[in-house]
Amino acid sequence: MSLLGKIFGGGGKGGKGPSPQEAIQKLRETEEMLTKKQEFLEKKIEQELQIAKKNGTKNKRAALQALKRKKRYEKQLAQIDGTLSTIEFQREALENANTNTEVLKNMGFAAKAMKSAHENMDIDKVDDLMQDITEQQELAQEISDAISKPVGFGEEFDEDELLAELDELEQEELDKNLLEIGGTENVPLPNVPSTSLPSRPAKKEEDEDDMEDLQRWAMEAM
Repeated sequence: MSLLGKIFGGGGKGGKGPSPQEAIQKLRETEEMLTKKQEFLEKKIEQELQIAKKNGTKNKRAALQALKRKKRYEKQLAQIDGTLSTIEFQREALENANTNTEVLKNMGFAAKAMKSAHENMDIDKVDDLMQDITEQQELAQEISDAISKPVGFGEEFDEDELLAELDELEQEELDKNLLEIGGTENVPLPNVPSTSLPSRPAKKEEDEDDMEDLQRWAMEAM
């Protein structure tokens, strides 16, 4: 069985392939496993390097063997780095494909719902309905205008006749007032007083009194 088959748990030719979610989960588990392998190899490389340094002058053969193991570990580490890059790329591609699948599925679901909602709708019937609504609105407006318009208040009377009648009423009122004023002529006037008014002093006497007052004032001034 191939490596991908082992990873995804695939069976024979007739077996059903894994779902995107299952494949993504398997790839994440593989990434985690390879990451732990990286950490192990890095520690081994560091250990072999320390062994080589320790035996560099004392045991040259042991130092060379440690460097050889270090090279093998470094080669495995490089292979794991490449594998992790490939798996990460594949996982991201699967996640994007899964997202696109869910988006398309939901869009298809929405399209079916819209089709179901419009299944019993006819564009001609919609146009007729909108036309009926418009006509009913216009009719309602006409009814409102008719109701708000005054009916039977003054429209059956001639305005000229009403003005003429008003003039007649004003003239009658004026004539009535004149008659009331004319009736006051028969009211008796007050009697003339019988006592005679006091007579006015003569001019000459007034002049003499003035002269006396003037002379008296002149004498007081001196």
